[in-house]
Amino acid sequence: MEKKVLELLSDAFPTIDFTASEELVDDGILDSLTLVEIISCLSMEFEIMIPYEEIIPDNFNSVVAIARMIEKLKK
Repeated sequence: MEKKVLELLSDAFPTIDFTASEELVDDGILDSLTLVEIISCLSMEFEIMIPYEEIIPDNFNSVVAIARMIEKLKK
């Protein structure tokens, strides 16, 4: 799942290095507008709804965290 998420995000956002940090939100690599775009991209690709309560920095700080969140929501 992590590889698929990384490929998807790297293709959709080529100017962002998603492997540069394990704190993508906390380090300011991802801003709020980019997060909205990422949520939209993930929702369409994985056919999931990301509830408001899941939109927290911990779920978007790394590709691993994003993949974990997706797996949890797909259950």
